[in-house]
Amino acid sequence: MKSTILILLTSLLGFQFSNAQQISEWRPENRTGVSAETGLLKSWPAEGPALLWTNIELTKGNSSVSFGNNSIYITGIKDSSDVLYALDMNGKMLWQTVMGRAWNESFPESRATPTVEGNRVYTASGYGDISCIDGSTGKIIWSYKASEMNNGIFGKWGIAESLLIDGDKIYFSPGGPETMTIALNKSNGNLVWKSASLGDKPGYVSPILIEYAGKKMIVNVSLGHVFGVDASNGDILWKVAHVKPESLKWELIKCTTPLYHDGMVYVTGGYDCGGMMVKIAEDGKSADVVWTDNVLDNHHGGVVLVNGYIYGSNWLNNSTGNWCCIEWKTGKKMWEEKWNCKGSIIAAEGMLYIYDEKKGNVGLLKVNPEKFDLISSFLVTQGVSGPFWAHPVIHNGILYLRHNNALMAYDIKAK
Repeated sequence: MKSTILILLTSLLGFQFSNAQQISEWRPENRTGVSAETGLLKSWPAEGPALLWTNIELTKGNSSVSFGNNSIYITGIKDSSDVLYALDMNGKMLWQTVMGRAWNESFPESRATPTVEGNRVYTASGYGDISCIDGSTGKIIWSYKASEMNNGIFGKWGIAESLLIDGDKIYFSPGGPETMTIALNKSNGNLVWKSASLGDKPGYVSPILIEYAGKKMIVNVSLGHVFGVDASNGDILWKVAHVKPESLKWELIKCTTPLYHDGMVYVTGGYDCGGMMVKIAEDGKSADVVWTDNVLDNHHGGVVLVNGYIYGSNWLNNSTGNWCCIEWKTGKKMWEEKWNCKGSIIAAEGMLYIYDEKKGNVGLLKVNPEKFDLISSFLVTQGVSGPFWAHPVIHNGILYLRHNNALMAYDIKAK
């Protein structure tokens, strides 16, 4: 009876559990960017919600935060290494641990969000070094040079994949001539399986895990494809090309985690790649394009699906983009609005939280497919110069915003 109740709660709330432990990871819940949080403010004062604390001891990075062991986990870069930081719930530094080699070429700042399960924190560095770290002490439990050991290759901006946990396995995407995706035993880092190669570079994407056609699938995006992998054995079940001739003049980026609903996968990629809806066949062994759109050409701020509509910002060029809403079923444009600059987005309790990447404006919108329905906004002033690329996170009524070396915690709980 207890197990039945747990399964029901898991389904209703959207939580992931493994061995009865909640997973804290990239863009909750379950990588949708739609938080299960409730009891939040529906408008903010003119100066913004109350700032509870700021930590400016971090080094430069663009990762979001994750949680566990009464701690906050976030990454940064120090010299030639990526570093995992642990903070207490008031933002005080607890410890820091080198977790792998940092990307040292274009935009070297850390970017992959840690994945936390129980007392273990799983990280991937900019050069594809995976580490399993004790969440209480910062001690390395095991490490594995995943890209190097699997002949992986890199796009221009290195690795930006937040690790996906599934039972006793974690998944990672080296790409290249040898394999596209690998599974490791999460307890010891041993290789469980490796997929065939797609002959493609990995994207800067954190994949999702779905169940469809009686199979558990890893759905991910490389620089040239969206594809599905059988989580049990690494077989590539289907792939669909996601490149347009007009986008080939650019160095492709592909940062946006795909959206999934009812056998359909939405993928978008910036740089004139546009968006694409893919339907997985009933047997799960192929997929076809249902529609494409040139409106919501998302750069790296993510997209959310709420009540049948997709919301996010588009890429007009590297310096600007508009905020958009399109219909899930058809790709029909509902609205497109200029507001400061493109940026990142999450949703909670019928509201959208948007974070302008150029100046750090934060907006609170009502979910509304009819118009850009802005209710409140304020400006982030903390952090050294540079873009505002980290995605917002809501946890226990607190909105966490990062700007490079600064992490800020805002009270958005309704009183």
